[in-house]
Amino acid sequence: MRFLLLLVLLLPAAFANPRPSVLMIAVDDLNHWVGHLDRNPQARTPNIDRLAKMGLSFTNAHCAVPACEPSRCAALGGRRPWTTGCYYNGDKWKTHQQPGEGLSAQFMKAGYRVAGAGKIYHGMQFHPEEWDSYLDKSVASLNGKGVKKYDGYFKEKTFPDLKDDDLLDWHSVGYCVERMLADDDRPFFLACGLYKPHLPFVAPRKYYEDFPRQQIKLPPHRDDDLEDIPAAGVKMAKPGGDHAKFLKSGRWEAAIQSYLATVAYTDMNVGRLLDALAKSPRRENTIVVLWSDHGWSFGEKKHWRKFALWEETTRMPYLWVVPGVTRPGTRSDAPVDLMSLYPTLCRQAGIEVPEHVDGHDLTPLLEKPDAGWDHVAITTHGRGNHAVRSATHRYIRYADGSEELYDHREDPYEWNNLARDPANGKLIAQLAAHLPKTEATRKK
Repeated sequence: MRFLLLLVLLLPAAFANPRPSVLMIAVDDLNHWVGHLDRNPQARTPNIDRLAKMGLSFTNAHCAVPACEPSRCAALGGRRPWTTGCYYNGDKWKTHQQPGEGLSAQFMKAGYRVAGAGKIYHGMQFHPEEWDSYLDKSVASLNGKGVKKYDGYFKEKTFPDLKDDDLLDWHSVGYCVERMLADDDRPFFLACGLYKPHLPFVAPRKYYEDFPRQQIKLPPHRDDDLEDIPAAGVKMAKPGGDHAKFLKSGRWEAAIQSYLATVAYTDMNVGRLLDALAKSPRRENTIVVLWSDHGWSFGEKKHWRKFALWEETTRMPYLWVVPGVTRPGTRSDAPVDLMSLYPTLCRQAGIEVPEHVDGHDLTPLLEKPDAGWDHVAITTHGRGNHAVRSATHRYIRYADGSEELYDHREDPYEWNNLARDPANGKLIAQLAAHLPKTEATRKK
């Protein structure tokens, strides 16, 4: 009798606080060229900006690794590259993360409906044990029929007949929308991996209309920007690679135009997800988190693509909407990195965080964006190469011990390396103290 009475008393509380569903949107190669971050006024991302207005945007957010495979392995597996040895693309993430250790697996164990589509892990691979269902990537071409890797980048090539649903991203969104709208008693964990704006920079022609070639502006840059960079940094920049090709071909503006158009295509797909969420029976109790695996550089420091430790390659959009926790249209300037994804989602869903998980729970900032935050963001690119981003500075240390230091209050484009100034010795020591004392060897 007492048990029944206790059950009656507890049931209202249980129904008043049902477990939240989760919509996780992972975008590939999306840098901080989105409207609300104000880094590039040419960007047109109304739907990503709509999501920012719904919740909290982290304006000083950075990847764990500036490369697709190790970034996703770190964020979704919960361990930093210096723990696993997964440092570069090609390091075979599945050898570093065992089935059952991934983020989605924790939601499966908790009784969630767990489904995924598109690029969540590198190569669109996944551990089948960690998902109830996953979209078969063969339903559509990844980039559109006949589109090759460097179209829209090195090569001037258009596809006038390309349609929205010729790309896999369209179908990935549709797959997640169906599951979002399904009538099911269980909360869902949906992971939608959008491959664009990853190369090739090609989208249906209508997305180019807002970006006339003759109006494209180059990002702020300096021709002498590598002169105060140590040799290890210059080697990472590879100025004789993509940058030399673009200077020779004159396609600098063209590549930016194509990227902006492809970002606009991605933004459209984000809008489809948000529209479906608004119709979902769980719309009032769904956590939404959007992140990118890293940034992208367009000639700043004579560098292109990712694979470096500067602001353009590490900074990413990072948006959170948590019902009852975040407030609409808020921002946090605290330095955070993508290792926070795993522990924060578990915490907000009431799921125990596995012991192996690195990273800091963002809950204090979700609740109060200007709360005190003693942590920094750390990005790693290869064993011994790290960037530490604080609220005001970026410190880079390479494997050979050489260093860079930038004051973002005065130098947001990182043009003046302050590491050689003895007056900055104490600050450098404070930032370097966050770096690992031991690091795993690389395992291919």
